[in-house]
Formats: sequence, C-alpha cells, structure tokens
Amino acid sequence: MVAALELYLDTHATRRLRTLWHALEAEGIPTLASLQDSKHRPHVSLAAAARLSPDAVAEALGAVPLGRGLELDMDFVGQFVGRVVWLGITPTPELLDLHRAVHDRLAEGGVEVWEHYRPGRWVPHCTVSLRVPNPLMGPAVRRCLEILPLHATITGASITDHANDIAHALPS
Repeated sequence: MVAALELYLDTHATRRLRTLWHALEAEGIPTLASLQDSKHRPHVSLAAAARLSPDAVAEALGAVPLGRGLELDMDFVGQFVGRVVWLGITPTPELLDLHRAVHDRLAEGGVEVWEHYRPGRWVPHCTVSLRVPNPLMGPAVRRCLEILPLHATITGASITDHANDIAHALPS
C-alpha cells in the first residue's frame, strides 16, 4: 500500500495529463487512469510511505503553505526501476524550498516517510505509469514527449491512500 502527500494541478494541466493517460491506455499501456478503480488524479507527490495518518500529517505541517499558486514546468520524461514512467519537473528553488519545509515539519512531528522522497534524494515528477510492459516502453516515452513541455500550477493538496479510501484535503 502507498499513502502520499499529493499536490494537485490546475485544470488545463490535469486535462492534458488525463488525455495522455487515455492515449496510452488505448495503446495497451496501463496508467494511473486505470489503477485502483480510477481513483487517481494527476499529481506530484511530496512525500510517501506505506501509511500516513492524515491527522498526524496535518498536525505536523501546521501552517506550512502547500504550494497553492506554485508554478511547475514538466520538461522531460524519466523512468524509475520497475518500469515506472514519469514526467520530470524542473526543480526550482521554490519547489525545493517547499519540499524541504514539508519534510522538516514531518520529521519534527514524527511522521516517517520513505527515504527516496526525502530532501536530497527526491526526484520531482508526475507519475504516468507504474508498470509499462517492456516492449511498450519506447512507445510510452514517445507518447509522453508529445505533450511536453507542460506548464502547471498547484491548486491544492491532499493525503491520499487509495487502497484504504483515504483522500484528506489539506489547506494549501
């Protein structure tokens, strides 16, 4: 199971990403669109763990602003081990400052997150697919490149754990 602190994107970017998801699905490439009963929405995860208590995260974060209005630029396609394909976000000082502030507060509040989401290890990205079949990796990357560059603005934040039907909006 995966729980995450997700940042949500403006309507235009969300629409373009959903169009990408549907185009990939039509080519036999699974995306977040078909994962967990289509509960996912395009997002950027600032933190993730096997479990996150929405109340503990909200308490730890306190008044830390969660990026509403922060602008993001997706300019490249990347892959993680395990056939994960994602759109890479240019790491601006504002994004990295937000990420560090969130993790400082989570650590102070005793909220544990996975190591690869911590400052200095995190790769800013927007996941497209978690399990691209090896023979379809090339077509998946090419299709992703077709929508780049993609500009987005953060419009909200949430703690989500789709396997446990948790979607807890956070003040942003």
